[in-house]
Amino acid sequence: MNRNQLGIPILDDHIHIDPRNGRGVDAARDFMQAGGTHICLVTKPSWSYGVYPSNGIDFIPVFKETIQIAAQITDIGVTVFPVLGVHPAEIGLLSERLGLEMAAQVMKDGLTCAASFVNEGEAVAIKSGRPHYPVDPQTLAVSNDILSHALKLGKECGCAIQIHAETGPCADVIGMAERVGMDPTRVVKHFGSMDSPLVSSLMAKNDGIISLARSKRYCMMESDFMDENSRPGAVLGPRSVPRFSKRYLTEGTLSEDDLYHIHRELPERVYGISID
Repeated sequence: MNRNQLGIPILDDHIHIDPRNGRGVDAARDFMQAGGTHICLVTKPSWSYGVYPSNGIDFIPVFKETIQIAAQITDIGVTVFPVLGVHPAEIGLLSERLGLEMAAQVMKDGLTCAASFVNEGEAVAIKSGRPHYPVDPQTLAVSNDILSHALKLGKECGCAIQIHAETGPCADVIGMAERVGMDPTRVVKHFGSMDSPLVSSLMAKNDGIISLARSKRYCMMESDFMDENSRPGAVLGPRSVPRFSKRYLTEGTLSEDDLYHIHRELPERVYGISID
């Protein structure tokens, strides 16, 4: 088991490790050597795995490869919680090939497949969302319908949902979750913001982490490391979450208690996991 010098668990809430296109397990080793102990390993878009879905089950190899990568990372001593799903940007390429209606159905079916892995205990959460860039009203409406399907699956599975969406609070997702019976306190806004009523996962360098902690409104921390050789270090490097956590503690801007809330108490409550 990986134990850092702080004696405090350090969780990166949203990171990608990609042996196909990036450094793979070596990047996870960097995270560990910097003091990281736990990660939420998030599925990348299907094309990153050389998959171009025509139906929902075509996403299964994507999910299985993510789980295989998780096992490789576990072997070096990092605890991994897989988060499987369908990236909302899939709607663009799928619509070009299949049309908007069929693209939406394929994405919904892919999310249903992701939920089956959660039910089998191979993943802890589902990833969904809506485009973070401007789209036409019809595409936005369809994307919201896909997100609603994901939220319904979260309710049925009793698991959390991580969403990738536009910058800002995404406050309307609260109502979307409530309408399908999903607990909004288990909906995580990846690349979040201080003003979101959802559970925010903030970039490690975001000063909002400190501001939220001071008001006892805790968030999680992430790097959104892409692990692509064509974009080294994007979005933040794999060492970012442990390094910024240590910096905040050393500077006195966060206490050990704050770090426990960020890296243990909140993730355990949201994801239903146990963090040593």
